[in-house]
Amino acid sequence: MSAAIIEEEKNVTYHRLTRRTALAGLTLAASALAAAAVASAQDIKIGVSVALTGPAAALGGPIKNMLLIASDKIAGVPVKYVLLDDAADPTTATTNARRFVTEDKADAIFGSSNTPAVLAISAVANEAGVPHFGMGPIPISPANEKWTVIIPQPVGLMAKALFDHMVANKVKTVGIVGFADSWGDLWVKAFKDIAEPMGLKMVADERYARADTSVAGQALKLVAAKPDAVLVAGSGTGAALPQVALKERGFTGPIYQTHGAVTKDFIRIAGAAAEGVIMASGPAIVPEGQADGALTKAPGLEYVTAYETKYGKDTRTQFAAHFFDAVKIMERIVPVAMKTAKPGTPEFREALRGALLTEKDIAAAQGVYNFTEKDRYGVDNRARVLLTVKGGNFEVIK
Repeated sequence: MSAAIIEEEKNVTYHRLTRRTALAGLTLAASALAAAAVASAQDIKIGVSVALTGPAAALGGPIKNMLLIASDKIAGVPVKYVLLDDAADPTTATTNARRFVTEDKADAIFGSSNTPAVLAISAVANEAGVPHFGMGPIPISPANEKWTVIIPQPVGLMAKALFDHMVANKVKTVGIVGFADSWGDLWVKAFKDIAEPMGLKMVADERYARADTSVAGQALKLVAAKPDAVLVAGSGTGAALPQVALKERGFTGPIYQTHGAVTKDFIRIAGAAAEGVIMASGPAIVPEGQADGALTKAPGLEYVTAYETKYGKDTRTQFAAHFFDAVKIMERIVPVAMKTAKPGTPEFREALRGALLTEKDIAAAQGVYNFTEKDRYGVDNRARVLLTVKGGNFEVIK
């Protein structure tokens, strides 16, 4: 049975709007919807805030899709989701998170789907003492390390795979073009911290806004800098813009993309320009190619089978897998927490937080999770692969 969604609201104007249309693929009678809105004391309630509209909708849409086919129970306990659109806006994400805490009394929060909004939700969750599963990478600090864990791989882990490939292929100089926000900042920092000690040199650092429709100027500056390779620090469909612009302006060197760009929409929008790109990715995109002994293979196949049965062949994305993995983690920690507390209480939220630290080798589609007080990502090299695009499809780089 699919998960029950209490409501979906479009919160982009900073106030609650009336629900006007039913969610695609989910039909509920009015009486059933009203009943779902009143969760029992034993139900787990999870607030989900992602970008369903705006420039990062390609990241949040798949998360919503996975939610729609998720089970209505976690570890046998009924679960209710409250789904809100934050449009990738940190202010809206903050409003959503506060609503989850004060109105919905959420036991956990999933979201958001892009770095700035994840940071905003993390601040609220850590202030309120609610377990938070971020679905976009963020820097971890003492201010947010207690209640936040991150489902996507840390930038440093994925960046090292790209930088290793650069060095192995005789790249010496690199131009970077990235989002003019914390996602771009994370990758520039990773380059300085990891790539420069490896002997790589940054010769250009260009930025663009997520909502931009042209990066012609940035592409021209990159080409003029004559780097051996270019690293695009974008995500979703926005990562395709520099890919196309660089090819149009005659750049012939290798172009590297982050794991935030690994979607079929990227290939669709970039078209022929996507061919030959080198991308870091989580293993959920290619579970069929994993060794039988890989702990991520069975969960990856479970995820892909469920998602593509509903949405069609080759619709899998890493972003939907993040929601799948968050649920997998909850399946391990909920039984532990239920031994000492009941959903809907501060004691249950604290028990969930504690179980995140005691449960080990949580196998999921994107990695094998081992969280600690300081390691809030909890993954290792099993959480990454290198991909290229060949003939319009992703292919593993051996």
